[in-house]
Amino acid sequence: MNNFIRGLWNQHPIFRQLLGMCPTLAVTTTAVNGLAMGGAVIFVLFFSTCVVSIIKSLIPAQVRIAVYTVIIATFVTIVDYFFKAYHPDISAALGPYLPLIIVNCIILGRCEAFASKNTVRASVTDALGMGVGFTWGLFVLSGIREFLGQGTLLNRQVLPAGFPVLGVMVSAAGAFLALGFLVALMNRIEQWKT
Repeated sequence: MNNFIRGLWNQHPIFRQLLGMCPTLAVTTTAVNGLAMGGAVIFVLFFSTCVVSIIKSLIPAQVRIAVYTVIIATFVTIVDYFFKAYHPDISAALGPYLPLIIVNCIILGRCEAFASKNTVRASVTDALGMGVGFTWGLFVLSGIREFLGQGTLLNRQVLPAGFPVLGVMVSAAGAFLALGFLVALMNRIEQWKT
């Protein structure tokens, strides 16, 4: 259980380790995009770490990163085709950032640092914790950006028509502002806890 909880707060991929910044900043213009990217990462992370943990003793040390990359790419391709077939609008919104999951530090790092050294059960629990942590981080960040930048949440109008919105929040600058605020808030919460 500690493996799962670690990814939700203490080693949160976005707000503590600052990993996966490219998709984090690029696709979080709407909460739907954030949830879709988070779901894709959970799927890829879960299955990749599971496979790596199962076959770790068969992988020569000299080629382990290349093998991990091929395993991850396989599951990213499955997710990419799924979105293209069943959710083309989300596929278009995620654009090139979905295939970039292949080299995402969260996934490659969990395969190298955890799955290659632990049991399948521990690896899967760790993967789910990191994936869910990444997803809630994306959702919070994208929810803030969508709400303040468009007056909507999950593509539903929340603020009354004519209410002033902050257009900067759906730009790259808004992504950095919101991320900086959330990292600072998480650090402040940690200080209050101690």
